[in-house]
Amino acid sequence: MTRSPDSSCTLFPVSLELQRVLMVERQLKARGIFDERVLSAIGKVPREEFVAPELREHAYEDRPLTIGCSQTISQPYIVASMLQASELRPEDRALELGTGSGYQTALLAEVVANVVSIERHAQLAEVARARLSRLGYTNVEIVVGDGTLGYLPKAPYDVILVSAAAPQIPQSLVAQLAVGGRMVLPVGSRDLQELVRIQKEEDGIRQLRLDGCAFVPLIGEEGFRE
Repeated sequence: MTRSPDSSCTLFPVSLELQRVLMVERQLKARGIFDERVLSAIGKVPREEFVAPELREHAYEDRPLTIGCSQTISQPYIVASMLQASELRPEDRALELGTGSGYQTALLAEVVANVVSIERHAQLAEVARARLSRLGYTNVEIVVGDGTLGYLPKAPYDVILVSAAAPQIPQSLVAQLAVGGRMVLPVGSRDLQELVRIQKEEDGIRQLRLDGCAFVPLIGEEGFRE
């Protein structure tokens, strides 16, 4: 009598595409991410393209991954939470501080009209610029410089996203935010922060405190010192 193989003992690798779908369902929707534009962008952008080759198999785990220059690509939930809090619209002009590998930049570019992204590490900026170009993003400009001072030539911005921890809210960024614009950034010490959402009104700004988090420090004139 022949015996058929026990299929329950056979393991098949899960494709990266399926991992991306599962990430959206289990890590994001299940934890309260509901913005369809954000979910659609995350479901489309291949996160594995934005990490080192040796880390591709970990691309869809809900944790940060190193990308060089002592920087990280943030965990998917935090990225999604920041994007959702920004209330992105197709006509928005966005400023991003901390290009890193370009993953969040790509997500922004999927949703908004234009993105200016500032990175202080020239090496990371060069790699991200080439990667985003290869993936077909034409509505992104990457600038090397001190992100805490923003980027005046393209101001004002409807959305500002800060992907590093600030000791306080940089006033240069507030000044470059359009009336009605939103800024999301981590504020706190070098070791522990909380996400803060800023909305600029005619008579000042409104603040909303969101999740606790831990980002690398924002280095610059209106950030931490190196």
